[in-house]
Amino acid sequence: MKLKQLESFLGDLQQFSNPKVELEQYPTGPHIASRMLYTAENSFGDVSNKVVADFGCGCGTLGVAAALLGAEHVIGLDIDPQSLEIASLNAEDLELDINFVHCDVKNLGWRGQIVDTVVMNPPFGTRKKGADMDFLAVALKVASEAVYSLHKSSTRDHVRKAALRNFNASSAEVLCELRYDVQQLYKFHKKKEVDIAVDLWRFVPQKDKLGGIIADESLR
Repeated sequence: MKLKQLESFLGDLQQFSNPKVELEQYPTGPHIASRMLYTAENSFGDVSNKVVADFGCGCGTLGVAAALLGAEHVIGLDIDPQSLEIASLNAEDLELDINFVHCDVKNLGWRGQIVDTVVMNPPFGTRKKGADMDFLAVALKVASEAVYSLHKSSTRDHVRKAALRNFNASSAEVLCELRYDVQQLYKFHKKKEVDIAVDLWRFVPQKDKLGGIIADESLR
């Protein structure tokens, strides 16, 4: 599938009808989402025929993109049941088989690395400090191949240090800097839209000397 075609599909998806500020619910735009997944597939082969998890999937944009690009299986996880209902409708409209799970990603009880790739647009931590790092910590415990994530460019040094020092990433690479278009969704927003500089990261989980992924006892 070509990039423009993927972006067109994503642009037709339903989005939040009543976004929740406490969850930092902002739709992942089709421009960013399509480039994120297209890069993951065409530059690294991390989507097609892979098991992909979409953390904090919201209305399912990243998971849908993964399915359209040939993922073997896609799992979307979110704490908000209303978002999952919209995500399910989006997948159904495109006749995509995506498994949606209602759960808190931070308390995910998966045992070991059971997915190949995690894709996510986590909360940036403006309402709850460190929320994005909570997502990243779990993602690097359950992915065997790679984690693709969006984080504010202003936090670049902090994200890299945390991933490499604290979360057992073997590499943490900024693939590109993108402009995240935040629309006027909440009452405290004074402008109709604001562009925020965000980094598209690719993290690779650290492997042990035997070639296996380091396990985390907290998930067992």
